[in-house]
Amino acid sequence: MRTYRELFATKEFAPLFATSTLQVVASTIGNLALGTLVFEATGSPLLSALAMFGPLLAQVVGATLLMSAADRLPPRMALAGLALVFGLASAVQAVPDLPMAVRFGVLVVVGVVASVGGGVRYGLLNEILTRDGFLLGRSVLNMAVGGSQIAGFAAGGLLVALLTPVQTLLVSAALEFVAVLVVLLGLSKRPPRASGRPSVAETWQGNSRLWASRPRRYVFLALWVPNGLIVGCESLYVAYDPGSAGVLFAFAAFGMLIGDTLVGRFIPAGWRERLGAPMRLLLAVPYLVFFTGPPIGVAVAAVTLASIGYAASLLLQERLMALTPDDLSGHALGLNGSGMMVMQGVGAAVAGAVAQFSSPAMAMTVMAVASVAVTLALAPGLRLDPGSQGGQEVGARPGAGG
Repeated sequence: MRTYRELFATKEFAPLFATSTLQVVASTIGNLALGTLVFEATGSPLLSALAMFGPLLAQVVGATLLMSAADRLPPRMALAGLALVFGLASAVQAVPDLPMAVRFGVLVVVGVVASVGGGVRYGLLNEILTRDGFLLGRSVLNMAVGGSQIAGFAAGGLLVALLTPVQTLLVSAALEFVAVLVVLLGLSKRPPRASGRPSVAETWQGNSRLWASRPRRYVFLALWVPNGLIVGCESLYVAYDPGSAGVLFAFAAFGMLIGDTLVGRFIPAGWRERLGAPMRLLLAVPYLVFFTGPPIGVAVAAVTLASIGYAASLLLQERLMALTPDDLSGHALGLNGSGMMVMQGVGAAVAGAVAQFSSPAMAMTVMAVASVAVTLALAPGLRLDPGSQGGQEVGARPGAGG
């Protein structure tokens, strides 16, 4: 499967795409509104960063306790339920004068519940598409994220300016409720991919199986850590330049869209392995310019260029699927998603703390240097033969990018 026409002709891909797009727009609008609200109330870069990205930290709970649900729940029911919870959470955040402790408590609940969402969505994608279509389908969903974030940050900035952060949160809630309807009307009922009931024991067993392979460990770490450190840079856009934060977020999403389009559609398979490491470095190096406190035009160019490097995660996810048995595909993708979210939350917290005691520009520089160092440290392990050292289990798909 190599064309977009073939992809969208596949039954159920279009409603899955629409659901993902709606939810990204909703969360982008809501996060920008909430981050603005918290920054206006507290003046704290740390609390503002945590309001936008802190819930990602809570995904560590779901990753360690709930992830077996990704393969053991009916996908349609799970996706509709998640969208409903997110919509209700945005509505609660829109309550005027809600105590800050309650706001962050709601964010923790959202983070825990969201930990299962990636596994359910991308596990379903793996079912809907043929094996050779996964990279293209995943890249299109990533492109939807980029485009939706551009639209979401633009719309969110406009809504916050024309309305209020509280009213903008209500718009976010309404979009999540629309996503519930799209799931129920557009996706068919499917049985769970794995038998048995979700449990903490099953989650731990699946995590242990996935983590037991050394090549898979390196792939997981390369997906999680460099990415999370750079999201720490992004979490400081509001503190760096409150008036231009929406522009920086939008161009970051635009850069991600460019990268996903190139990797998913135009780069031949033979080049993918060679481009992985350079793209992981591209993700961080442009942020070093923030050490000079650049004008907004230079900052926008650096952010756009760096965000093209996010497409390296597509190559790593393709490699992960080559190393993973079918009955653990949703679990692996969910663990990857939660691990990425947790590390993004860690990155936001660390970046906010560094900015609190120095400056946003200095904190961005520190996070970029750390991302480069981690990428270089992981490079030897990623050159391991995927089929060696217990890299593949029975049922894993060979040759899908490894």
